[in-house]
Amino acid sequence: MVCPDGVRLATRLWRPTGEGPWPVLLMRQPYGRAIASTITYAHPRWYADHGFLVAVQDVRGRGDSEGQFTGFRGEAADGAAAVRWARGLSGSNGRVGSYGFSYQGLTQLLNGPPQGDTSTGAASPAAAAGDPDPFPDCLAPAMAGLDERRHWASEGGAHWWGLGLAWALQLAAEGCRRRGDEPGWREIRRSLTAGTYPEEGVALLERHDPAGMGLAWLRLDPGDPAPWRRHPVAAALLRRPMLLIGGWHDPHLAGVFDLWRRAQAAGGRPALVVGPWTHLDWGGGLDALQLAFFRRHLLPGSAVDRDTADGTGADVSDPAASLPTTLQAALDGGIALAGEGDTGWFTPPEPSPPTAPAASPLWRLWSDGRAAVRADEGRLVDAAKAEAAKAETAKAEAEGSAASRSVVLVHDPWRPVPSRGGHLGLPPGLLDRSDLDGRCDVACFTSAAQVEPWLLLGRPRLELVVRADQPGFDLCVALALLPAGAHAALQVSSGVARWLGPAALRRERRRVELQPLALQLRPGDRLRLTIAAAAWPAIAVNPGDGSRPWGGPGPGHRVISLVLEPHTALLRLDPWLAGPAGAD
Repeated sequence: MVCPDGVRLATRLWRPTGEGPWPVLLMRQPYGRAIASTITYAHPRWYADHGFLVAVQDVRGRGDSEGQFTGFRGEAADGAAAVRWARGLSGSNGRVGSYGFSYQGLTQLLNGPPQGDTSTGAASPAAAAGDPDPFPDCLAPAMAGLDERRHWASEGGAHWWGLGLAWALQLAAEGCRRRGDEPGWREIRRSLTAGTYPEEGVALLERHDPAGMGLAWLRLDPGDPAPWRRHPVAAALLRRPMLLIGGWHDPHLAGVFDLWRRAQAAGGRPALVVGPWTHLDWGGGLDALQLAFFRRHLLPGSAVDRDTADGTGADVSDPAASLPTTLQAALDGGIALAGEGDTGWFTPPEPSPPTAPAASPLWRLWSDGRAAVRADEGRLVDAAKAEAAKAETAKAEAEGSAASRSVVLVHDPWRPVPSRGGHLGLPPGLLDRSDLDGRCDVACFTSAAQVEPWLLLGRPRLELVVRADQPGFDLCVALALLPAGAHAALQVSSGVARWLGPAALRRERRRVELQPLALQLRPGDRLRLTIAAAAWPAIAVNPGDGSRPWGGPGPGHRVISLVLEPHTALLRLDPWLAGPAGAD
């Protein structure tokens, strides 16, 4: 494909057999077109066998494409050109759908300038002027967002250290390959394979990709939104049929929810599907769902469209025929969720608007002061269901420290608490953290056994009073499931927050936002909330001197003592689609 400036972008095509013309499925990625995101999707040949002409393109400066790779900021113009080009491909019927996750998810949304679109229809300004439409007719972005700070690089004022470095080094290695720098490629590969990149990754980036997007993000202050890029999207594109895919253990879930809210506000009816997936593990993929989505919007009147609509069931030879009815219904602009436990696919209650008030408190914390010494001592008190718990909570508030004493956490930088599971852990997902909970620098608060089934759906938010003895500290909070009859603590949600400067020394109420979750509790199950002062290498280790953390422990790092006041704590479950409280 020749861009307007003459740069040639390498693109691989998979064509169906038989007579065309066919609709086109377009993916644009920086990892090599032959890979075609088969780590999460069926091979393009599969989609071609079902009647789509598939085009997978190396973005500018990647794979075998010409030009200079500049990351997200260089994709809008090329994205619009690619959609126009795909409409005119030999064998194309002029209709284009796009798909892809992560980087390939955002490239679908960066298609030319968004200004000048005030219409209520789907046609873009370029199409109205007689040019081919630069927006796909429908799109399926997965695990991506528009805000580089909040959806790609950081949360709670802390960089995604391990994730950010690993991704930046992958992109840097591709640059080495293109330049013929085999020693540089092997140096990066060794660091990633050996797991030493959290310590040495910055130096590798400075040598091999000093102008890269990943290193630039690490150099920005995650607590200051001003210098970060937030990509605009045309309202006309947001109104196009859209299938949004997210995972409860994926770091970009907030970006997917933000896209859903934006599309709704623009007048669109996006489909939203979220499952118990990590960034790379989708539990068998969603190709049948995507196939049904693209057939519905690129092949109007298809058998799948008619059969789904009238309830008679699709042809058994069609992969979409086996889709649960909840997923099929979501294709009409609905929501389908599947969580941890025996949730199955379900349609949640009508989502609350982002401006809805916070949910009532669900839990309080209690400890005699040993919650960091004994994993079974601190209690997570259900304040919403049992009258006895309410009475105990009131008593704890009235008696203050006499009922629930302060818990002191001592963070030793020589042995920082490691990250485990969740959306930021390496590896991520539903992993057992019971060994971490046994550490004396992790405060644990465990609930009573569940009496009856309970579906937890929401965004956990912890508030409690904390003070530190150093001008810098982190709070790393996790919520875990303790299944009945098992000796495990499976991390289902986590969050981090960072304070630097004199404010860290003050006795103040602090807030930590956790990853949204969907969790089916069964009788006998328990929950455990844990609080630590580190999650290495998910986030850099706080040096405790007020400076911005940068990497692992060093000889100048200070021991940090935190005083937690459990009787002041509230653990809420906010609406699951709501953004972080106070987010810009």
